[in-house]
Amino acid sequence: MDYVFVHGTTQSPASWRPVEDLLRHRGHRTVAVDLPTDRPELRATDYAAIARAQAGDALAPVLVGHSGAGLLMPAIARAIVASHLAWIAAMIPGPVSLADELAADTGEMFNPEWRSLTEPPTADPVVASYFLFHDCDLAGVRAGLRTLRLFYPTATYREVHELPDLPSTYVLPREDRTLRPSWMRRAARERLGVEAIEVDGGHCPQTSRPETLAAVLGAAWPGPP
Repeated sequence: MDYVFVHGTTQSPASWRPVEDLLRHRGHRTVAVDLPTDRPELRATDYAAIARAQAGDALAPVLVGHSGAGLLMPAIARAIVASHLAWIAAMIPGPVSLADELAADTGEMFNPEWRSLTEPPTADPVVASYFLFHDCDLAGVRAGLRTLRLFYPTATYREVHELPDLPSTYVLPREDRTLRPSWMRRAARERLGVEAIEVDGGHCPQTSRPETLAAVLGAAWPGPP
């Protein structure tokens, strides 16, 4: 099976490497796309075109997105002709833009501590460790901090992203300190029509629990590898 990975708003593509290594060892092919972090004017279709160019000859891949990459997944899925979507503690687009959803949000989506941050979480390793890597051992924290990179696809926050008609898997970390687990659980059910697969740990299971995540992704599609 082919897998295309899309980084979120706080980590570089290097964050996927432990999971990629495990999947490749099992005979799968993987590619982690690297989206530009200095082009906030780009729209979802622009990022999708970039991802398509980097995906190479990936054939009907499973598209894996983390966190804020969820907003880009519908457009990227269409561009790379994905066969399955795997949402890892990811935003799931709703019927309105994220900006409009946040304007009406009553605190159900994000942890209040996360929303109260006045500086990017990537700017302070203590803050990053608290929100992103609190479930890691020391080696995991160090590895996670090496992947920190800010990515705000600002223009996409005001777009409406129509979900494709594709099967989905949603991975929900129970101790997430960014997105609220209750919101993820409900959004997976109401927007994707699936029950979330709940795992231990925080927002970045690709860093803290790569074996667990690789096992879930390996089972995401019943076809041959």
